[in-house]
Amino acid sequence: MTAQDATAAAQPEPIRLRGERRRWGEDVVKGILALCALVSVATTIGIIIALVEPSIEFFREVSIVDFFSGDRWAPLFTPASFGIQPLLVGTLVVTFWACVVCLPCGLGAAIYMSEYARPRVRNVLKPALETLAGIPTVVFGFFALTFFTPLLQDLGLGVNVFNVLAAGLVVGVMLIPVVASVSEDAMSAVPQELRDGAYALGSTRLQVSTRIVVPAAISGIIASYMLAISRAIGETMIVLIAAGGIAKITFDPREQSQTMTAFIGATGIGDIPTGSIEYKTIFAVGLTLFVITFAMNMLSIRLVRKFREIYE
Repeated sequence: MTAQDATAAAQPEPIRLRGERRRWGEDVVKGILALCALVSVATTIGIIIALVEPSIEFFREVSIVDFFSGDRWAPLFTPASFGIQPLLVGTLVVTFWACVVCLPCGLGAAIYMSEYARPRVRNVLKPALETLAGIPTVVFGFFALTFFTPLLQDLGLGVNVFNVLAAGLVVGVMLIPVVASVSEDAMSAVPQELRDGAYALGSTRLQVSTRIVVPAAISGIIASYMLAISRAIGETMIVLIAAGGIAKITFDPREQSQTMTAFIGATGIGDIPTGSIEYKTIFAVGLTLFVITFAMNMLSIRLVRKFREIYE
């Protein structure tokens, strides 16, 4: 036996990490998970197909330029007008006032739960805060109409019975748990070593929270912000009940206005003949809303990937 053969014989056999037997249970679990993913993809494709075909028929009768450049929305009147700008403005104004509430309040709640609250307080506060996410939006809508609007009137703001301000602020209150929960999870994932190093250099808790933890968790915070904005754009019942049903271009939050979701909700339950041009406006507005939310999600993914921090 040569020295080379002796060396080869002395080397141990490589360890096989893969099992000899086929694990059918794991295959079943993989199949179920793949099916869940396919269901979500198939649902999205189905929504696109359901929106695109009627929308194409709508834009054959209405110019797409007039649709996006028109400043009057009155599809159910004679003469009809199909300018979507009033719905876009109403949606953006409601979203703005919702962000005024949910973004700073949600981030502040996340910082408190992550950096200041004791474990016992956090275990009570976080589920209590997330309870807001389980309240039906129709309840928030009547809360905005019957409580928040009279409160704004008592404060002397001169709001109408139906107004954008009350609807937007209540939408923001509803979205506080979304921002707080996602942001707090991102902050909790920041390694404790970063905090300990900052404290060792003499930093205060406020400095550690705002200059160490928040920048380190910025990708998760951005994700929570984009999710909240998308939810605000797609909110229906609150704006349908509290914001009013008159589509007009106004940036005064004390006035009433109509959003894209409110128009879809109000028109979809009406007595519009199926297949008419008025009926197809629902799909055209729905497709526009889908494109906006899809663009928001794509922007969110790019921002998260850009600012993502990976710790070992």
